[in-house]
Order: sequence, then structure tokens, then C-alpha cells
Amino acid sequence: MKYLLALVMLIGLVSCKTSQTSNYSKIEYEVGPCFGFCPTYKITIDADRSAILEAEHFNFSQGGSKDDISKPREGTFKGMVSTEDYQKLIALTDAAQVKTLKNSYIDDRIMDASKTNLRIFFSDGTKKDIAMSAGEKPEKLKALYTFIDQLKKDQKWEKVK
Repeated sequence: MKYLLALVMLIGLVSCKTSQTSNYSKIEYEVGPCFGFCPTYKITIDADRSAILEAEHFNFSQGGSKDDISKPREGTFKGMVSTEDYQKLIALTDAAQVKTLKNSYIDDRIMDASKTNLRIFFSDGTKKDIAMSAGEKPEKLKALYTFIDQLKKDQKWEKVK
């Protein structure tokens, strides 16, 4: 009986561990410059919830001027995404069904908006790269990158260089 109870507990622990593993090894979101003062950055979130922000310009201040473009980049920062935020990120990524989306949502008619790239690295070694600009996109994709952008703003960052 003692061995049966130990076996049941072991199976329970393994199933809990398995359910917490993600289908994603890394999620990257990169925002390029626009003709104004748009934040320019790349955020990378790994499966262990660690995050790196490579901030170029306009990430930590409102407004700006043409002179700000010639200033040095803001820096590289690291942080740890909370378990709750990471679970929401994974849920939004799952809901967007990124493997089924087109590779490009670039609208060539809109010239002054930032170009962005969402890169999803799957645990099986595959990758999905989605290029975007202003214009029409699936609502669930918008919800995903809006959450990532808000996560960047809400995160506590430590400058590493």
C-alpha cells in the first residue's frame, strides 16, 4: 500500500510539472523607428520568465525632439516577468494561434508607422516570424502584442549596459 501511495504521488508531481511547461522557448517582439517619436526597442522573454529589453529611443519618457535621435541608445535591461503575467502571455499566444497566421501584416500604404516583428520560438525547435505595421491584423494578434508592449512598460528593469 505504501508503494502504491508513493507511485500515485510521483505521477501527480510529474503531471503537475508537465502541465507547467510551455509550448514556447522564447518570445521576441521588436519595434522599429517611425517618422516621429515612437519607442524603438526589442524585448525577449524566455520560458524561464527572464526578460531582456534592448531599448533604443523613447522608451522611458514622453514626447521628444529630433535631437533625441542622435543621443546614445537607452541601454540593455533585464527583468523577471511575474508568473501571472507570463501565464497571461502564454494564454494570449495560444489564443492567437500564431502558427496559423500569415508571415506579414505589412500595409505598404502606411509609410510613417513603425515596422514590428513578432518572433515565436517553439519548444520543438520551430519558429514563426510575423512582420507587421499599422493596418489590419487579427484581433487576437493585436491583443498579444499590445500585452507585450504594456508588459514592457510595467516591468521593473535593471540596467545591465
